[in-house]
Amino acid sequence: MTTETQQAARDRLIQDFKQVIGDAEELLKITANETGGKIGAVRARTEENLREVRRKLEAMESDLIGQTRAAASATDQFVRENPWQAIAVAAAAGLLFGMLSGRR
Repeated sequence: MTTETQQAARDRLIQDFKQVIGDAEELLKITANETGGKIGAVRARTEENLREVRRKLEAMESDLIGQTRAAASATDQFVRENPWQAIAVAAAAGLLFGMLSGRR
């Protein structure tokens, strides 16, 4: 799996987690007036789990941002040290993309 594919998958996973967290928080708000031993225990457990997931998600997002910055920095450094090679790679990629899109 390429780095870009991995990053895209992580981005989708983060977005999915955020959606699930939002849905769970909305469910907790809707059931806030419900009382009872079991529902109270489930609500407390769910709230704790949501806090933990949110903390892990923020850590994962922070790591992803750090990795993205490091990759951008490495790419920038490579291009500055090897400008003609970078131009050649970009031209080859453009040519390949042009040829593939022209076949359709």
